[in-house]
Amino acid sequence: MMTCVPSTMTELSQLLTETRNPATENLDQLTTSDLVRAFHAADYEAVAAVDSELGRIADAVDAIVARLEKGGKLYYLGAGTSGRLGVLDASECPPTYNTPPELVQGVIAGGDTALRRAIEHIEDDESQGRRDLETYGFSGRDALVGITASGRTPYVLGGVKYARELGALTIGLSCVPGSLLAQAAELAITPATGPEPVTGSTRMKAGTATKLVLNMLSTGTMVRLGYVYGNLMVNVQPTNLKLRDRAARIVAAITGLDYSAAVTLTNVAGSVETAIIMAKLGVDREPAEQRLQEAGGRLRTALGNLETGEGRDRSEQSA
Repeated sequence: MMTCVPSTMTELSQLLTETRNPATENLDQLTTSDLVRAFHAADYEAVAAVDSELGRIADAVDAIVARLEKGGKLYYLGAGTSGRLGVLDASECPPTYNTPPELVQGVIAGGDTALRRAIEHIEDDESQGRRDLETYGFSGRDALVGITASGRTPYVLGGVKYARELGALTIGLSCVPGSLLAQAAELAITPATGPEPVTGSTRMKAGTATKLVLNMLSTGTMVRLGYVYGNLMVNVQPTNLKLRDRAARIVAAITGLDYSAAVTLTNVAGSVETAIIMAKLGVDREPAEQRLQEAGGRLRTALGNLETGEGRDRSEQSA
């Protein structure tokens, strides 16, 4: 078993994520009010750390989109808190954007059991990161985001190394500038969050920054892929009461129909995007679905000829 560990305990203690925060050295002596204020002040530091990485995050989104447009998939790989955050972000994509479950996947050291119960020792096995990606069918056309606050978790480094061997896109998300992960990945995103309020508890500042970055990566990717029109999730599937209401409100907002008419049209169309095309272009469900398919699922592209008069012509023909 190949592992990657610090040469000395001193090396580990010098990581930004492991050093002691002078602002919270008397944490246990604070009033409860001051305690939560200290935590919230640390949250602002996490947000500020992400601000400096926005350009790199944008580059990563474009690189991910390029892979997905050619049939690739997006994988998150991490251990502990980092792994759980990756799985969380991946699991939110299908219900929000109706993406295939395999399009964005979260891989965590220790598998699904580790989502609820810590399995800490597995993160030290570099070869396990490779094996897990193999099990998930990871390929050279895919994109991998390796996530580790310290930037040195062997499990993640092993996965990134394997991904690079395949020719896949590799993105390293850590909170320590110049980390092993930042050096190993093709693109590095490194919000330097600094010492934690509770020393070494990277589920706090580092976890907050990581969640913010993952939100941007997945949401930015979905916007670029056409799953969002304006700021509306037009690919949402009306599978429960809340989502049926949201779907109708989206259709109404884009088409100008009243709520009742939007509900009826959405039921007839079977999807939000189809309903919008039917209303905007004056066509029936089948040609609307065909138009959407020809546009690669991008609603704005499907509506692209509306201003040329094509939509009006079709409306008149259908009448």
